[in-house]
Amino acid sequence: MQSDFVLPASGPDPARRIRLRHLRCFVTVAREGQVGRAAELLQLSQPAVTKTLNELEVLAGTKLLDRGRHGARLTAGGQRFLRYAQDVTTSLDAAVAALAGATEPAREPLRIGALPTVAGSVLPEALAGVRRLRPDLDIRVRTDSNAVLLSVLAAGALDVVLGRMAEPSRMVGLSFELLYAETLIFVVRPGHPLAGRSVSPAETLDHPLVVATRGTVPRHATEALFERHGLRLPTGLIETLDLAVARGVVRRSDAVWITTERAARDDLADGVVRRVDVPTAGTVEPVGVLRRSADGTSAALEDFVTILRDVPVDGTWQDFPHG
Repeated sequence: MQSDFVLPASGPDPARRIRLRHLRCFVTVAREGQVGRAAELLQLSQPAVTKTLNELEVLAGTKLLDRGRHGARLTAGGQRFLRYAQDVTTSLDAAVAALAGATEPAREPLRIGALPTVAGSVLPEALAGVRRLRPDLDIRVRTDSNAVLLSVLAAGALDVVLGRMAEPSRMVGLSFELLYAETLIFVVRPGHPLAGRSVSPAETLDHPLVVATRGTVPRHATEALFERHGLRLPTGLIETLDLAVARGVVRRSDAVWITTERAARDDLADGVVRRVDVPTAGTVEPVGVLRRSADGTSAALEDFVTILRDVPVDGTWQDFPHG
């Protein structure tokens, strides 16, 4: 069925040869942000997915995705194309369901994107609140870097993102509502030589460092903090956005984890890690709710955002200039 589907077109336009397999592949890669994950969902090999994407870009006459080591990111043309591609695949799925005798339209899930640091702190409380209010609502949560999440949100593959503002070019068509702001902190295992001490950034360089990956706001803030003290990050870093990985490394070694304060809040409260008193002035960053400005909103999304606003906020909210 997929191989016979062709987009309607008139004349010799090459786009008439775009097929459903091209669209499904493109939509899945755009949604997942990685060719590997898309290949698993499509039950195809990565080379097959790459070949299909290449064919689509040739037929479309434009580059739709920037693909590299850090995943697949939609181009401006890809963002425009995605909405129409999604409409085609969604409509066909609905038609197939109708032929199969489905009596009710499929319920649309609430699609939430969240930074890993937010997913482990604010988001669980908000999800619990939504579940109490809407027990039948399907919810899909995706965690990724801020750049990937904003790209997927702008393309319409997410309904809302809990993340950070970006440069103006990435905020076109998006709105931002501040929830809180937080600073970087340094944490170590209990019994670490630096645990509970007041030290300078230079003293932490005597130990392995666990930091956020390149291109993220926490990583930029980390680099800027050391530069203000005339220092540079050393080699031998462990770079990760996975909180479980960072936590595991710190608990099993003398590594120092540089992260946002809310990411380690529960671990600090449980005594799993200890804080190192390092001055981190100038690392405050806002976190908030990002949505597409022009889109209408669903009742479920509004309920979710309302609950988010009521989640207790601590940290540096009161110290961040806002309003």
